[in-house]
Amino acid sequence: VLFLCGFQIAIPNNVKLKCISWNKDQGFIACGGEDGLLKVLKLETQTDDAKLRGLAAPSNLSMNQTLEGHSGSVQVVTWNEQYQKLTTSDQNGLIIVWMLYKGSWYEEMINNRNKSVVRSMSWNADGQKICIVYEDGAVIVGSVDGKEGPSWPPSQGPELPGVPQLAFGTGEMLLDCALTHQLRNAHCGTPELPCLSVFYCSHLEWKKTNQQPKQCGMCRVKQTAASVALCTQGCVLLSPGPLSHLRTLKVPGKQMSALSWEGGGLKIGLAVDSFIYFANIRPDYKWGYCSNTVVYAYTRPDRPEYCVVFWDTKNNEKYVKYVKSLISITTCGDFCILATKADENHPQASFVLVLCNSIGTPLDPKYIDIVPLFVAMTKTHVIAASKEAFYTWQYRVAKKLTALEINQVARSRKEGRERIYHVDDTPSGAVDGVLDYSKAAQATGDPICAITASDKTLIVGRESGAIQRYSLPNVGLIQKYGLQCRAYQLSLNCNSSRLAIIDISGVLTFFDLDARVTDSSGQQSIGELLKLERKDVWDMKWARDNPDLFAMMEKTRMYVFRNLDPEEPIQTSGYICNFEDLEIKSVLLDEILKNPEHPNKDYIINFEIRSLRDSRALIEKVGIDDASQFIEDNPHPRLWRLLAEAALQKLDLQTAEQAFVRCKDYQGIKFVKRLGNLQSESMKQCEVAAYFGRFEEAERMYLDMDRRDLAIGLRLKLGDWFRVLQLLKTGSGDADDSLLEQAHNAIGDYFADRQKWLNAVQYYVQGRNQERLAECYYMLEDYEGLENLANSLPENNKLLPEIAQMFVRVGMCEQAVAAFLKCNQPKAAVDTCVHLNQWNKAVELAKNHSMKEIGSLLARYASHLLEKNKTLDAIELYRKANYFFDAAKLMFKIADEEAKKRTKPLRVKKLYVLSALLIEQYHEQMKNAQRGKVKGKSSEATSALAGLLEEEVLSSANRFTDNAWRGAEAYHFFILAQRQLYEGYVDTALKTALHLRDYEDIIPAVEIYSLLALCGCASRAFGTCSKAFIKLESLESLSTEQKQQYEDLALEIFTKHTPKDNRKSELDSILEGGEGKLPTCVATGSPIMEYQFWMCNVCKHCVLAQEISNYNFCPLCHSSVG
Repeated sequence: VLFLCGFQIAIPNNVKLKCISWNKDQGFIACGGEDGLLKVLKLETQTDDAKLRGLAAPSNLSMNQTLEGHSGSVQVVTWNEQYQKLTTSDQNGLIIVWMLYKGSWYEEMINNRNKSVVRSMSWNADGQKICIVYEDGAVIVGSVDGKEGPSWPPSQGPELPGVPQLAFGTGEMLLDCALTHQLRNAHCGTPELPCLSVFYCSHLEWKKTNQQPKQCGMCRVKQTAASVALCTQGCVLLSPGPLSHLRTLKVPGKQMSALSWEGGGLKIGLAVDSFIYFANIRPDYKWGYCSNTVVYAYTRPDRPEYCVVFWDTKNNEKYVKYVKSLISITTCGDFCILATKADENHPQASFVLVLCNSIGTPLDPKYIDIVPLFVAMTKTHVIAASKEAFYTWQYRVAKKLTALEINQVARSRKEGRERIYHVDDTPSGAVDGVLDYSKAAQATGDPICAITASDKTLIVGRESGAIQRYSLPNVGLIQKYGLQCRAYQLSLNCNSSRLAIIDISGVLTFFDLDARVTDSSGQQSIGELLKLERKDVWDMKWARDNPDLFAMMEKTRMYVFRNLDPEEPIQTSGYICNFEDLEIKSVLLDEILKNPEHPNKDYIINFEIRSLRDSRALIEKVGIDDASQFIEDNPHPRLWRLLAEAALQKLDLQTAEQAFVRCKDYQGIKFVKRLGNLQSESMKQCEVAAYFGRFEEAERMYLDMDRRDLAIGLRLKLGDWFRVLQLLKTGSGDADDSLLEQAHNAIGDYFADRQKWLNAVQYYVQGRNQERLAECYYMLEDYEGLENLANSLPENNKLLPEIAQMFVRVGMCEQAVAAFLKCNQPKAAVDTCVHLNQWNKAVELAKNHSMKEIGSLLARYASHLLEKNKTLDAIELYRKANYFFDAAKLMFKIADEEAKKRTKPLRVKKLYVLSALLIEQYHEQMKNAQRGKVKGKSSEATSALAGLLEEEVLSSANRFTDNAWRGAEAYHFFILAQRQLYEGYVDTALKTALHLRDYEDIIPAVEIYSLLALCGCASRAFGTCSKAFIKLESLESLSTEQKQQYEDLALEIFTKHTPKDNRKSELDSILEGGEGKLPTCVATGSPIMEYQFWMCNVCKHCVLAQEISNYNFCPLCHSSVG
């Protein structure tokens, strides 16, 4: 922070001022003094020049009103910004509240306690209440409408011989009595901005101010303090560690009675004797400039971190990063260094240096254990210094690494890049230093106060005025110099021959590091303090391409010096970003930080120095020859380039070539050579117009010369394809077809890059760019157009696989398969079907193209379905893929699980039927497969027999193939017997139930014999019923209680009926006759003893001939009878 004296306003009749207050919102300045003096002033800046914004803008006194009402000396003035009221008090204790009406101030309310004098007043943040403190210790709180609130009488407080320190921010009042040091005036703002700025006569001693309002620190002085005021922006006196004295401002006059901050925090009004002095504040912002990017930091009320903005001024784009505990920003070239405190989770180091590029991307962080109070940066090194030591880091970025360095061990590279040196050491540079942080802990009697560096030199400034010069990259102490000031900012010129020093008082001096001088004793020394000295300097920048040029900011003016001779000043308050090519780029940081989230390009200002302006004026008004002589006397590449361009305009090729040679512009030299080979003057003028970017003029000249081809060539170089297409279509002759296609495709690319796919399609169609056309159709989701495009392509076209993949991504299997087959990629087509779960299509393709991988794919996918308990989906998968046997196994498993539930026997029967049908399909598949293998003249019966024999060999161990219909038969007869029983056909039900004895492995025996006993009892076949009870009583699966119930029931039945069948079962008589097992009618459950019966073609089960006429479908498998 630097204080710069500005202008002053004199009070008439030399009336001495006692107080001053600056309205933070509207800019009114109220000042009070002796003899009842009370004035309200207002300063306004009115300028349309963008370069004169901020502090540099001229100020006019738009209001100067004297308020009459006080008779005694006015001692306290305070503003109520919310309600636009002014409150004043004089030595008699009279308080007046003033209001603004139609541009003038009028008296609104009067209050006089008549007991004591008011020492301080303060409005709260919303302007509703005012706190008034009297000299006798009384405290009164009033409201804006004049009503008196709580008060504390003098008896409850100490006598206040001086002035209390009063803060009334967000509803909590803080009173701190300065009994010893008698502060004459004190004012605190809102507690969110804990910042004190104090002006004293002399001998300042500082104590840190705490952030909490209840723990407000004090600033102790050895003499009377004139005034204490709070910086509204919270930017002054906030620094890490103990609070230190920043700046001292000396003001002419005998006594300073009061001060007040301007609302923006960039100005201070000082009441000195009978004058109001205005001082400008130049804050030391955290900012930098690298690669057309302004990097600046600010704080937001909603976040605890610093918001660091990387603003690309060329493209007007910004990148925002949030950084905790930011200390400083340092830039050089294309990179910047952010110095911050390390996180708590990194205990080994307290601070971190983060190397970032121009868009804020962190490239390489370095954790260090010294406080980076001062940071300097070159193209290869970063130097960070505390008060006792400095740390050097030879940073690398990816594009600078050589192959040898990439192959080196990372640790050895790291050790070669980081060093620490104590400021009292004298390194020779012959031996590398070490990374020993213990050196930083060693105290020194002469701390570091500033550093700077160039590619080959490091300068360290110390508080005693000593300057130490080190070499880089091998750090060795070269020379020590002595100055009579304490440096605040150091800067080296481009060849490291001169050093600029700005001390803590804002005085700029220069030191020649290499000059050899002889003192009065005849001894020769190195280094000379140059005679130039400037005061009130707050910024300076050396030119990057001239060691004798530099620009400096003095108050609100910019000076440019050449060989220590100044040019006329430029009125501005910008911070200097860059000085190169005789142009100075500055940034109005004060304006940017008023709205940091939306930086404006108008706040970047470019200035041309006088030699550039004079050269341009000479060329325009005098001529090339005189201008050439002037540039010869003041040579600079920028001036020679300016002369070369002017000579080209006049087709003075000889002068232009010489100028291009002087500025080392090889491309310009070649251009002049090419112009010399042209015969036509008009052709030369066309080329020159194109060289200077006047393309419309050059095109018009080409067309006037009837050289449409050259006009088209010009637009081709510029990439202006729209104009190329216009020129091709407007020509009288036939256009070049290839160039026309190229133009259409380029325009299509233009629209595609901007995602205007519909427009791009039109041009790609005309340009016959099938590849980009496919992309556009895909982005437009025009799959019909994409399919038509695929159909129009020839076979094996390289675009077909890409189009197929597009269809795959959107799940269009049929179109994807067609595209893959068209480009002869059947495996990709099969993979697509598998990916999209079209397994039947996959199997068909695999068979048609003799592929063997489909089996493993089916097994893998089926396992996936089974893991998710999707057994039916797995069955469907196998069935579609003609893997009937695997499907049947899963179906049998489901049927068995459903049978165990013992709830819905009809559903169980259907499941067993489906399982058996799958087995039948498997049988048919095997027979067909074997039939296809038979060669020669073998009969169909022979081949079918061979298929069955092979099948029997392969599956003899599987119950599924041998007895596929057993489960269906069991539950068919089980259901049939119960239906017959309930319909009253008890004898038939008994015959059917007797078949169930063969299916104990499928249906639980307890259910079979319970049904058989019931049927036997119903048909009065008590012998069969008795055998069923005997079987039930002998079942081990029944509990003792259940067995006892069966015994009781049998006893009840057979005490009444003899356990004998009245008639012998037909089935038993047939079996006893030895005729073997007869086929069973699945419609009635009766044995078929006739030679005429019907057999199902699917399940191979029989039905009596007289019964089948009643059915349209097989009673067992439900296949069609016809």
